[in-house]
Amino acid sequence: MDISTWLSELTYDQWTALPVSGPRPSARYKHAAVVVGEKLYIVGGSRNGRYLSDVQVLDLGSLAWSKLNVGKTEDSGSQEVLPPLSDHSMVKWGNKLLVLGGHSKKSSDGMIVWFIDLETNLCSVMETSGKVPVARGGHSVTLVGSRLIIFGGEDRSRKLLNDIHVLDLETMTWDAVEATQTPPAPRYDHSAAVHADRYLIVFGGCSHSIFYSDLHVLDLQTKEWSQPQIQGDLVTARAGHAGITIDENWYIVGGGDNNNGCQETIVLNMTKLTWSVMTSVKGRDPLASEGLSVCSALIEGEDYLVAFGGYNGKYNNEVFVMRLKPRDISRPKIFQSPAAAAAAASVTAAYALAKSEKLDFPQTLNLNSAGIGNNISEQDVSNDIDAIKEEKRVLELSVEEVRAENSRLREKIDEVNNTHGELSKELSSVQGQLLAERSRCFKLEAQIAELQKMLESLQTIENEVQILRRQKSALEQQMELATSAQKQGSGGVWRWIAGSP
Repeated sequence: MDISTWLSELTYDQWTALPVSGPRPSARYKHAAVVVGEKLYIVGGSRNGRYLSDVQVLDLGSLAWSKLNVGKTEDSGSQEVLPPLSDHSMVKWGNKLLVLGGHSKKSSDGMIVWFIDLETNLCSVMETSGKVPVARGGHSVTLVGSRLIIFGGEDRSRKLLNDIHVLDLETMTWDAVEATQTPPAPRYDHSAAVHADRYLIVFGGCSHSIFYSDLHVLDLQTKEWSQPQIQGDLVTARAGHAGITIDENWYIVGGGDNNNGCQETIVLNMTKLTWSVMTSVKGRDPLASEGLSVCSALIEGEDYLVAFGGYNGKYNNEVFVMRLKPRDISRPKIFQSPAAAAAAASVTAAYALAKSEKLDFPQTLNLNSAGIGNNISEQDVSNDIDAIKEEKRVLELSVEEVRAENSRLREKIDEVNNTHGELSKELSSVQGQLLAERSRCFKLEAQIAELQKMLESLQTIENEVQILRRQKSALEQQMELATSAQKQGSGGVWRWIAGSP
């Protein structure tokens, strides 16, 4: 079968099972996956509570699976080639696959970075220095230039995290990032992506009881968190989903909330901050699973999504592909507040106005002294003025739009403040009720203490009654003995009289 022809005939934006021939790797979830060239690499994962350490490779040209036998480097010593791992992350860096963190049976205090050299098939631990983050799984790892951005996860004691760490791959040095504003709640099994090499976007994930559908943005330059307003389709809360970016689009597949799998494949336009649903699958479909992986592959000049594995009541090992319909690429968007946009537009408009006023000079200008050229005609100057005035008009319209947006935001803020005021009153009322209930509880506790004292007194009286009863019983026994003896004595006398002649 000509795989290129087969792929080119697929319907756009629809998932199709890949007709893989021959044996497949064992079904699993919470593994890590990367596409290098036309090969899909799968590392580790979990199945029935058992961690896996194998490295599986799917050739997307021949559609054949094979196992990559990795060896130890000479300086590895007695350590394992690659330990069984689950809920880890993996990225491609040069000719190496970097495997970061994850849960394993062997404990370590800090996050370990393994590498697999794709040229030599050798594997070992990479030496790192600096502020090494605590060991964890379920975190996100995002490559930005030569830096890896690590966010969140769950440590060995099941503590949830929302910290940020950066690994410089040039120096292999760790550093912690101290960000301002409100960060995402601590979580794991979320997804993260980077837009315009500046903005880290975090979506979904869960705590031990809550599943999230929120989206947070970290400006990597200003180190500030924000939660921008999102437009488009509503998305459901999920964890254990998989995400991959292509240009300005972030594709999210699968995930769930421990009860139901997410059937929709969704895409976030990171420039417009707009969600849209691409397609949906059936409820028990392998693509509606937790712990699956998704990668992008460029085949014959076209982009494809490649998904593998997951768990939705059973473990999966199928491979699915989606042929992506080409999408328009908009210019990058700068995440900033409306006030900042208005200020920038106002400054630009003022500059254009000043520039146009300064151009009301005599009809000609002689620039020969500057070595620029001959006299500029009156018509050229007039055209420049008209162009600048038009630019000024456009900028003024932009300023008005921003002001209108600010006005709408102020109305929303006022509405939120009013709601906050009402909630504050309700909170005060509830607090008053709690105080009253607390006072009643104190009184009840005092009454209970008095009753306990009375019970203790009753116990003392009961003990005394028991003693008196025993004394009474002893006296009654003595009286019975005395009466019996007396009767016996009387009976002897009568027997003597009766026996006389």
